Amino acid sequence: MNLASAREVRDESRAGSRSLHVTLDEVFGRIDRFDGDLQAMAFVDREGARRRADELEAKRKRADELGTLFGVPLVVKSNLCVEGWETNCGSRLLEGYRPPYNATVIQRALDADAVLIGCAHMDEFAMGSSGENSAFASSKNPWDLQRAPGGSSSGCAAAVAAGYVPLALGSDTGGSVRQPAALCGVSGFKPTYGRLSRFGLVAFGSSLDQVGPLARSAGDLELALEVLQGSEGKDPRDATSIATPPAPPENTSLRGLRIGMHRQAFSGAGVHRGVRDRVEEGFERLRAAGAELVEFELQRSELAIPTYYVIATAEASSNLARFEGVRYGRRVEGDGSLAGMMASSRARGFGAEVKRRILLGTYVLSEGYREAWYEKALETRRAMGAEFARAFASLDLIVSPTSPTPAFRLGERTRDPLAMYASDVMTVPASLAGLPAVSVPCGTVEEAGVRLPVGLQFTAARGADAFCLESARLFEETGDAWQGPPTITSP
Repeated sequence: MNLASAREVRDESRAGSRSLHVTLDEVFGRIDRFDGDLQAMAFVDREGARRRADELEAKRKRADELGTLFGVPLVVKSNLCVEGWETNCGSRLLEGYRPPYNATVIQRALDADAVLIGCAHMDEFAMGSSGENSAFASSKNPWDLQRAPGGSSSGCAAAVAAGYVPLALGSDTGGSVRQPAALCGVSGFKPTYGRLSRFGLVAFGSSLDQVGPLARSAGDLELALEVLQGSEGKDPRDATSIATPPAPPENTSLRGLRIGMHRQAFSGAGVHRGVRDRVEEGFERLRAAGAELVEFELQRSELAIPTYYVIATAEASSNLARFEGVRYGRRVEGDGSLAGMMASSRARGFGAEVKRRILLGTYVLSEGYREAWYEKALETRRAMGAEFARAFASLDLIVSPTSPTPAFRLGERTRDPLAMYASDVMTVPASLAGLPAVSVPCGTVEEAGVRLPVGLQFTAARGADAFCLESARLFEETGDAWQGPPTITSP
């Protein structure tokens, strides 16, 4: 596949200098070559993509106006509804489910003339940080096949890093776009809560879930956001969606920006020394570009993980109650009674991590414990949001590592849920506060003779999505161009 950015692919197609079928040949060629090992793709719609290419070629020949994503191949996470495709959320319980409609973000991508390639593997119901909780296959990291790509948008990140496609759509609840983007050396964005419609995204934690794009650069993420939020932004089918703000003035320089360094987030023993060094180098690049870096504290940062896992599991317990083998999902007859059928369907359909979170969520919502756990978590969340608001009264951005470590080995954390949950310690605060945040590559570290990428996270004030992405793009321009996995992204 041509490793041009999404803009270049679009512009080449717009000019008629290359057939969309040639682009698809490159996409499918790379999938055939690498995916037997990577296992990024859950489903590849070759026939549908070819038909779509024919439609778009005909549109170009008619000299019709071409969409912003004309001809751009796109991979989607398996929890985003695509009409007629199996949307199984990485779970046996939804195996065979084919929605009769498109998610809003999928429809907007199609309206912009994108070409859907297929669905990517993911942690079951987006619950995981390594891609190992899928009921079907665990995706591998293109930088080292013995390591995790991150999760839960594991297949999407691996597909972009391996050069299958220039753009993928994942979902981010507590870091599930940003963390795998960092571990796979690509860029990933979580918008302000409500910026992108959640209609057609199978719910995990409704007050946290957001659709998020992954690409090879922040510039391509800007393009994706422009398309996915639409001209009107607010989706009547999603009551939590918000209207698209007027276009802000273009940010052409980092000079003069006041950027907060959240040092306490990466000064502890759990942060890899190489990650710390690369992030410090990122700070120096920002200073050299004219930004002012100041230290600040988020006093409740140590409460982010427990707060998140109380709220997210409570919402998951409620959202996943609908999957009982009657209206949705796989049906197992059990002892012949209705209750027996529902219990058997859920017992056999859900994996261990999903069951763990349902049980935890049910516990914190139960009588006698809701006030002590769930209500306290909501109170802490509100306090964290207020802390961020105070910080952004004097700061333009906040920067930190995206992940405390580079990609870890497959199987390394599967027996220790708390260690796995700690993978999201840097990303969860922005999720709880509903803030826009983007992870961009920030160099590599060497571990056991393998180069592994490091991600730098930019967080902005609520609603400042465009500013967040523009600043990340300007940071990228202070360093080398995107470099992917050396053995995978070669032609």
